[in-house]
Amino acid sequence: MQRDTLASIQAADVECFITFLMDIGMNATSQARILSGIKSFFNYLVLENIIEKSPAELIESPKLKRHLPDVLSYEEIAKILDSIDLSTAENRRNRAMLETLYACGLRVSELVSLKISMIYPKEGFVRIIGKGDKERLVPIGHTALEQILTYIKADRCHIEIQKGNEDIVFLNRYGKSLSRVMVFKIIKRLVAEAGIRKTVSPHTFRHSFATHLIEGGADLRAVQDMLGHESITTTEIYTHIDRRYLQDTIRHYHPLEKKN
Repeated sequence: MQRDTLASIQAADVECFITFLMDIGMNATSQARILSGIKSFFNYLVLENIIEKSPAELIESPKLKRHLPDVLSYEEIAKILDSIDLSTAENRRNRAMLETLYACGLRVSELVSLKISMIYPKEGFVRIIGKGDKERLVPIGHTALEQILTYIKADRCHIEIQKGNEDIVFLNRYGKSLSRVMVFKIIKRLVAEAGIRKTVSPHTFRHSFATHLIEGGADLRAVQDMLGHESITTTEIYTHIDRRYLQDTIRHYHPLEKKN
């Protein structure tokens, strides 16, 4: 392509191309990816002094649709927890894991790497190392804390712990830390045994933790801190879930809506 041809491209040309992508049914994610490539290309041309200014500089990316995460109701979570058979050491560990996921809103990676030295029973906090090795202190409720301590004192102590796993809270039968895949499988089985038909992952408990706090009136900034979100906009998705909850409440309980 000739230098003059490149220099003649205007912002309107780029906008027309993006509109064309929209017209042929391309989704917003793909449109945004293509626009990002176009911007990178023109930025390169500017750096090489082939053109003076990028025609794509001020063009905004297509709005990406934000998918609201699935959540469990408190009753569903209680049903899952209560249906766990605590007669086995493995299930007592599983109960403690699920209690911790829901009580602290942890990512599955944070759960499997949780260390005994990071739990402060007297203070009622756990220290979490999240994305980018960023640390945060998260309150832990009495019930979850009790389940963890019971597991550590009554069951974990009987496991032959492998070297390097001495401080890891949740271990498999071979004395090693659980993998994220193993936690997914455990949760899938426990949810099925409880008769819950939703697709549930470890992250569903994190979503439920945040949603229930927002529904209960918790401050958004406090929830952001507990989740370890760098940006408040990431946490704001739970306010959309809260609005959906409010809409459902109106539909189910408002007398005019009940008539319809």
